[in-house]
Amino acid sequence: MAKSVLVTGGARRLGALICQQFAKDGWQVWCHAQRSVAEAQALCAHIMAAGGQARTVQADLASETDRQQMMAHIAAVSGPLDCLVNNASSFEPDAAQDFSVHDMRQQLEVNLVAPLDLSRLMAQSPPDSNTTGSRSIIHVLDQKVLNLNPDYFSYTVSKLALERSVALQAQALAPHIRVCGVAPGLMFLSGPQTQANFDQSSQINLLRRAIDPHQVAATCLFLAKQDALNGVTLPVDNGQHLVPLSRDVMFVASNELKEDHA
Repeated sequence: MAKSVLVTGGARRLGALICQQFAKDGWQVWCHAQRSVAEAQALCAHIMAAGGQARTVQADLASETDRQQMMAHIAAVSGPLDCLVNNASSFEPDAAQDFSVHDMRQQLEVNLVAPLDLSRLMAQSPPDSNTTGSRSIIHVLDQKVLNLNPDYFSYTVSKLALERSVALQAQALAPHIRVCGVAPGLMFLSGPQTQANFDQSSQINLLRRAIDPHQVAATCLFLAKQDALNGVTLPVDNGQHLVPLSRDVMFVASNELKEDHA
């Protein structure tokens, strides 16, 4: 029987690539979406047309009830999950001196509480086989957790807490569930970015080239399959986390590249 994986925020961008990567490797994929249901259904249809296994599941990750119902539905249809990829996130601009408490709570709920709660629910549904290390949880983080700047304050706080949770969960859920993180660099247009700004920003890393999101998706699959890895976070960012910046990369791209070519 094929192993099963749930990918949150699986309908678009990196989430869709992760779904496709696991499906190509023979996994049964659960593609979660909240609003992008049509896109999730189209992705699953594409996967199945190529001979893979994929289903959609809809839930508001900010709702505890929705999270519980989603995990119960998956367990009833295909049994306990073998892997959970917490990819979905809320990415909204704010600052330490000027943020909305309501909006901060929303980002914390989606980016931190939901991944931890889904992990908890997964751990409460043990599989028939108790092979140690065969099940895994992968948190999709951000290179910002290794390379701080104060922009996108609430988002960064939530990802920092989730990154610290990798080791804590690895200790708590051992020996039956492994927990790892992947910290990508800039891969897609985000926030108020223009294409021109992205083209510049995507080169601000040690390799001076854009990060391939397919490699990030492949790393998620690698972490799910490599059962010697536990409690670690892998940066997949062309070395972006080793280029300290005073602000988010999109705000300093032009100046950094001018200095680099001076």
